[in-house]
Amino acid sequence: MVERDDMAFQAAMMYYLQSETMDGVARHLGVSRSTVSRLLSHAREAGLVRISLNEPSRPDALASQMKKAFKVHARVVPVREGATEINRLSQVSAVAAEMISQKVENGTIMGVAWGNTVAEIAQSLPPRELQRVLVVQLNGAANSSQTGLPYADAILSQFAAAFRGRTVHFPVPALFDYASTREAMWRERSVQRVLTIQERVDLAVFGVGSLRSPVPSQVYAGGYLNEEDRRALDAEGVVADVCTVFLRADGSYRDISLNARASGPTPAQLSRIKTRVMVASSAAKAPAILAALRARVATDVVLDVAAAQAVLALAGRNRMGIGLGSHKPVES
Repeated sequence: MVERDDMAFQAAMMYYLQSETMDGVARHLGVSRSTVSRLLSHAREAGLVRISLNEPSRPDALASQMKKAFKVHARVVPVREGATEINRLSQVSAVAAEMISQKVENGTIMGVAWGNTVAEIAQSLPPRELQRVLVVQLNGAANSSQTGLPYADAILSQFAAAFRGRTVHFPVPALFDYASTREAMWRERSVQRVLTIQERVDLAVFGVGSLRSPVPSQVYAGGYLNEEDRRALDAEGVVADVCTVFLRADGSYRDISLNARASGPTPAQLSRIKTRVMVASSAAKAPAILAALRARVATDVVLDVAAAQAVLALAGRNRMGIGLGSHKPVES
């Protein structure tokens, strides 16, 4: 029996660890192929070999974990291993576009925040024959070197074209130079008209900005921030932005200085919108995504598997600090 165990162990080692074929094992041991098969069976039955399968994280299981942890409806997109970040973004955006399309109805007022992810979504929207759909820009797109109108208009126009709707632009800076200028602009009737439409939005669509994303977010790469702004964001612990409103890791935002100059809706303002779809890809964005989830900006999220895994892992590591079980808004 001991001799058989030894032989079974040798066969198992060659077959499982050295990747030898059964014929190769048979030649080394001087036995037949059928004997090798019996030896491998004996190795398993005798406990000489234990076989375990590590099932890849299933998208539906990850979606359930996201829902339990953050009280959101989650769609987790499988992306093949080795995909580039551009391909990853494209695949996630295509799934998001299909999901968003199903949520639009006759008379829907959509709020859209420009950005790389939303631009990808816009290109993937399936056309539908709807009526009275309105697509309103949620945040300004101008900066010191450009109006931002062609970029934002391209995104809004693609959304409107998909649903036979019309657009409402928000022709203000993404970030004002002075908070007082923003306050004055917000009193203008032309701006108030857009703000009033924004307050009637049924469905909001936005991404998550991150300084450290492999695909740089437009607000960080498009000339919207100078070096002084970047230093201020670092000093205040900013890890993300949603609709060009900046967030810390815990989801707080009210006392971040640049937000007094921001044109986009705050998390508190977003929370009044019935359906809020946040779309993001890449595990590198996990800190930004987690901050947005803690700010309670979304009712629905679309992520790739790697991003979902990274967000859940990061939230788990921080459990002793900011618990997953705390679902009260950080700020209201």
